[in-house]
Amino acid sequence: MEIERKFLIQKENLPDLSAYSFHQIEQGYLCTEPVVRIRRQDDEYYLTYKSKGLLAREEYNLPLTKDAYEHLCPKADGIVISKTRYLIPEKNDLTIELDVFHGVYEGLLLAEVEFSSEEAAQNYIPPAWFGEDVTYSTRYHNSNMSKGVIPPVE
Repeated sequence: MEIERKFLIQKENLPDLSAYSFHQIEQGYLCTEPVVRIRRQDDEYYLTYKSKGLLAREEYNLPLTKDAYEHLCPKADGIVISKTRYLIPEKNDLTIELDVFHGVYEGLLLAEVEFSSEEAAQNYIPPAWFGEDVTYSTRYHNSNMSKGVIPPVE
């Protein structure tokens, strides 16, 4: 079960990212209902299924080979999303996953925090540099963004 909250981040509020580890991610969607995603994260490849939901939903990750990913990538519907994901330590042993988007979504910054329970997610107080909570907005689901629904970037 994936339980996460998602926040918009304004560029001027970003912390210095040079001290944090990161991943280069490219992902495409073979289907958006249900969500079936392929992802390259650095040199690792995955096929992911996600159920419906906003705060909490089922998620299953299966390993793919590079060849399988490259075979499936041209079959992705819509935009193949590219982003750098920074891993920022947060209080209570949590991790902020800060996505800095490239390509079509250049300038968009989203932070996600995963939790062990819905109660923990609902009680979370985000850091001051976080912007609008978009957890309950399907507009910022990467699966919807792959359809070309471009959120405004300020």
